[in-house]
Amino acid sequence: MSWSTDDPALTVPAATVASQPVKAGRRAWLALAVLMLPVLLVSVDNTVLSFAVPAISLALNPVATDLLWIIDIYPLILAGLLVPMGSLADRFGRRRMLMIGSLGFAAVSVVAAFAPTAAALIGCRALLGLFGAMLMPSTLSLIRNIFTDPGQRRIAIAVWAAGFSGGAAMGPLLGGVLLDHFWWGSVFLLCIPTLIPLLILAPLCIPESRDPAPGMIDPLSIALSFGTMVPLIYGIKALATEGLGLGSLLPVLAGLALGFLFVRRQLRQRNPMLDVRLFRSPVFSGAVAANLLSIFSLVGFLYFVAQHLQLVVGQSPTRAGLTLLPGLIISIVTGLLVVRLARRIRPAYLVAAGLLLNAAGYLTVLLNSSGSGDGLLLAFVLLGAGVGMSETISNDLILATAPATTAGAASAISETAYEVGAVLGTAVLGSLLAAAYRLHVLVPDSLSAAAQQDAGQTLGGAINAAATMPVGPAGELLASARHAFDSGAGLVAVVGMVLMLAAAAMSILTLRSVRSS
Repeated sequence: MSWSTDDPALTVPAATVASQPVKAGRRAWLALAVLMLPVLLVSVDNTVLSFAVPAISLALNPVATDLLWIIDIYPLILAGLLVPMGSLADRFGRRRMLMIGSLGFAAVSVVAAFAPTAAALIGCRALLGLFGAMLMPSTLSLIRNIFTDPGQRRIAIAVWAAGFSGGAAMGPLLGGVLLDHFWWGSVFLLCIPTLIPLLILAPLCIPESRDPAPGMIDPLSIALSFGTMVPLIYGIKALATEGLGLGSLLPVLAGLALGFLFVRRQLRQRNPMLDVRLFRSPVFSGAVAANLLSIFSLVGFLYFVAQHLQLVVGQSPTRAGLTLLPGLIISIVTGLLVVRLARRIRPAYLVAAGLLLNAAGYLTVLLNSSGSGDGLLLAFVLLGAGVGMSETISNDLILATAPATTAGAASAISETAYEVGAVLGTAVLGSLLAAAYRLHVLVPDSLSAAAQQDAGQTLGGAINAAATMPVGPAGELLASARHAFDSGAGLVAVVGMVLMLAAAAMSILTLRSVRSS
């Protein structure tokens, strides 16, 4: 079972056509189970911290900018290094890179759990991004090389995508349980029970693979790749938080200029770090864009809902996590179900259907004017179903266009789309939420200047300030702060819904040449 296409720009690797794929045996499926450990680790880490934002806000008292950086620095560094690390994994060995990343990730996570200040936590999150970039391209590229049969590969990618989206949704539940019983840093220690079995089983179950004819290491391409992603994402984030200005425009322009130089260098190289010619295919580009926008919708939603359920509705962390549990289950189920649907339905329609479900989730938030937990539960169920569908098909299309020998670099493109989507989801929707809060909150003049600043920036800051006030004024501040926070929910819902509708239309146009099989 494999995709067929009418798109002349989309070529299937010759090695795939010329040789009959070998069916994977029991050891391959055991290797897939082991590879799910780092997938779950990184995907949980992407969202568990968003759920810990209220506790971090109360404990470390960060300003609004620090709070966003605590969330954003990890996917920012990760996105900047995924392509170089994927290329290095192709050269030095994907399993080896997986092991190095696992060890580093575990060590830094322990340090992050006891970070004394917001600045220290931001630094630890940056290092986690470095080691996380070693992990993720290795997992998907190993799957690409272990499962050479297209039908089995699609099932394996469905499991991988289900683990990614399911882990992202599981983060709030695990975080809720931990935060109900331990301090905020406990969420970082989740990696320990995950990485220990990985380090033991990976050498036994996962075969090493690498590009048999790798090109030379190209430090300039690595620098240009990182220099493209980091200022570009930073500038977009600044644009969302500060508006149009030199502080946002200059990084974006710098990133675009370095990106132009990176593409130009790759086109001139005989054996480039990244084959940018893949983007000439509308199918490949459309699948990458669908991947990015689907994760944008998921992470942006979680950033909002984690704070709403705990700080507005008043649910405990565990109860709030349980509210999101059905969305986790639905995400996994739809990710696996879509493999069977792909035999009869074109991928363009499946990806578009997933993105339309994401739009329906945001519409539910818009219609849920009371902000009830049940309404948000339904919204996340729709969102989880959409992400499960669109992620499975888009990732399979991305990998199907690349030769197995360069699977690390191709996988890195998929992962980069995921991480850029995560950054933009938090930056754009989180910044809209913060802007609406600052515009509508009423902070009493009786507070100190520092307390007024904290209360005027974040809901957590207002709760801290209210704890120092008499009962009457404290109640007024809390009511104003919660109303101000929810005033941004409608704006976030509208933006998210419009983007998902546009993404669904884009998927139909770019993926329509690929037929079901």
